[in-house]
Amino acid sequence: MFSRGAFSAFKQATQGASAKLSAHNVLLGASVATAFGSGASLYYLNQNAAHANMEADGLHPADHPFPQKKLFGTFDHASIRRGFHVFKEVCAACHSLDLIYWRNLVDVAYTEEEARLMASEYQYTDGPDDKGAMFERPGKLTDPMPRPYPNEEAARAANAGAYPPDLSLITKARHHGVDYIYSLLTGYCDPPAGVEVREGLNYNPYFPGGAIAMAQNIFDGVVEFEDGTPNTASQITKDVVTFLNWAAEPELDDRKKIGVKAILLFSTLTALALWIKRNRWQTLKTRKIVFNPPKNWNRKN
Repeated sequence: MFSRGAFSAFKQATQGASAKLSAHNVLLGASVATAFGSGASLYYLNQNAAHANMEADGLHPADHPFPQKKLFGTFDHASIRRGFHVFKEVCAACHSLDLIYWRNLVDVAYTEEEARLMASEYQYTDGPDDKGAMFERPGKLTDPMPRPYPNEEAARAANAGAYPPDLSLITKARHHGVDYIYSLLTGYCDPPAGVEVREGLNYNPYFPGGAIAMAQNIFDGVVEFEDGTPNTASQITKDVVTFLNWAAEPELDDRKKIGVKAILLFSTLTALALWIKRNRWQTLKTRKIVFNPPKNWNRKN
């Protein structure tokens, strides 16, 4: 039997160890929290660093509510149709769209007859013919969108040395995608005091460096929409950005449809697997196996 003094000493030792362990846990938790907070702060400062040369990176665009950006959102196909009209009337004078063919517009924004009629308005060089000569013919659905310039040198010569980029993948090639393109097209303004923009360039705070060769081309009423949609500058910009986003990701609608089907399929299979585990394997997993040895091991048959 333990004496009362020994029991008291054991109790005091146990309490002291518990206090030390509790203090150690508190210190460990504080250290982990400090390390996590420091890491999160450093990451935030690295991603949102304030420095004297922030103009060189351009302003960060706002988050605009394009429906296709939502988890289950899809393209507004009426907006794609209007956006192509804006591209054809405004953007196509300088920018190419090499990865889009006339046939890509069929059943997306236009009927087959409408797309064929639009393609036939342009002349394409084809050949050679039976005599080995090249010839001009009306466009057809299998032709790509016409280029505004025959080559890069001609494009630079017509734009004071600046090369208008191809817009097929522009929303995927720029950070912040559609938000950046929308902000860029609507962000032209006068330079602030103390900022000088050399001749031939235009001030746009969203463009890295603030000076962009492309002049502002989108204004209220610059195009007319056949469906009666108000042709404000913001609406025109929204539609052409939606079209460019579709041009970069024409499979987006189908990809999201497949994703919804996959979620439904795997959700059903998961529920079925849980039901089978609970109602079929539960009896096997909880089964008790008892071994009853014979009482007389030495009995002879």
